[in-house]
Amino acid sequence: MTTLPFSFGMNEFTTQPWSFEEDVTRYCALDVDAIEICEAKLDPNRIEEQMRLVRESGLTVSAVQPAVRTFFGSAMVPEPGAPEARVERLTRSLKTLAPHVPGSVFVTNTGAPPKGNMRRTMDETVRFLRALCPLADDLGVSLSLEPLNPTSVNTESAIWTIEQALDIIDGVGHSAMGLCLDYWNIWQQKDVCAAIRAAGRKINVLQVSDWRTPWSAADRLIPGDGCIPLHEMLHATWDAGFRGACTVEIFSSGVPDSLYDRDLNEVIRFCREGLNQAWTSTA
Repeated sequence: MTTLPFSFGMNEFTTQPWSFEEDVTRYCALDVDAIEICEAKLDPNRIEEQMRLVRESGLTVSAVQPAVRTFFGSAMVPEPGAPEARVERLTRSLKTLAPHVPGSVFVTNTGAPPKGNMRRTMDETVRFLRALCPLADDLGVSLSLEPLNPTSVNTESAIWTIEQALDIIDGVGHSAMGLCLDYWNIWQQKDVCAAIRAAGRKINVLQVSDWRTPWSAADRLIPGDGCIPLHEMLHATWDAGFRGACTVEIFSSGVPDSLYDRDLNEVIRFCREGLNQAWTSTA
């Protein structure tokens, strides 16, 4: 079987039951190439030690999920409530973690629009990102904006298409600003593969899982076990020029058959097999 040309990455939300240290150790044992760090798994009192563990492991840090990554409140991370306080928390995450992950990307999103005011939310997101991009650039990292699935609108996000995200990214107008492409979130939008190709080199993070009609807001599948057209989307992403890690991001909470209850070593193996199969076959 022809293998996926992207390096194989794992987002720590996929292995939520494991500790940070278990993630690093077991990813290495399973020949994972890249880790997407979730700040929520870090111990603020041991960050130097934990980041040294990553550095010594040889894993590439493809991206970082900051503890507070939206500018307005979200159901997942509701506090702090004020946008300015949330920007301050994100700024702190950048200053703390960026020196340990040179060249990596910090993922952001708008958050839920207050009183449904999407226009204000998008305009303010542009303003906040314009202020943060020079800092990220100075620290040797980049930022990425992620459009979320329509199921998350008004709880986590004001944007749900690639084009909406690109409007904000273009409004920011900084080389340190890119697009986080999460297939689970955007696969249902119109002409998705054309939109991916049009995004081109603005894509700086790729996250993959698979879809079924969700039991909860945190219900994703192993790549190949659902109905996302992974073959077409992976090839569109390659055509767009993205050459970073293909990172599996799975949430599996509040469902009757949670992947978190399975052997996570096997889950990771099945994810790699599913992606390799998806790259090769349209079936």
